[in-house]
Amino acid sequence: MASSDSGGAGVIIVIYLALIVLGVVGFWKVFTKAGEEGWKSIIPIYNVYTLLKIVGRPGWWLILFFIPFVNFIIWIIVALDLAKSFGKGTGFGVGLIFLGFIFMLILGFGDAKYVGPGGVPAQLGAAPPPPPPGATPPPPPPPPPTA
Repeated sequence: MASSDSGGAGVIIVIYLALIVLGVVGFWKVFTKAGEEGWKSIIPIYNVYTLLKIVGRPGWWLILFFIPFVNFIIWIIVALDLAKSFGKGTGFGVGLIFLGFIFMLILGFGDAKYVGPGGVPAQLGAAPPPPPPGATPPPPPPPPPTA
């Protein structure tokens, strides 16, 4: 009887480890899509700080993740902001809250593009995006006429 119990525990451990690996892969892809290095997603605490930066929340919110019950509220806000940052709606944010590892994979490997922190595009007056590789820049304007 004991061997069948340990066999069931082994299956649960394998499933648990597979879910962890899927979560790490999804987080890595989301970070790289948002312009951050993927390795930042696997360092505890620093990954949450970077995630806050991605969604446009202040870094001091990291402290709120250490307060019981408050951390649940903050995670809900961050998950909804993450969905907006990739142009997704509230329904996708709810998916991130309840089935985060699956929705992170969808966000990372899907066609969603990083819009900006909280879904706000770059501000007016910001530097234009770099030209695509191989593009030729426009010619400079002609010099002003001399009198």
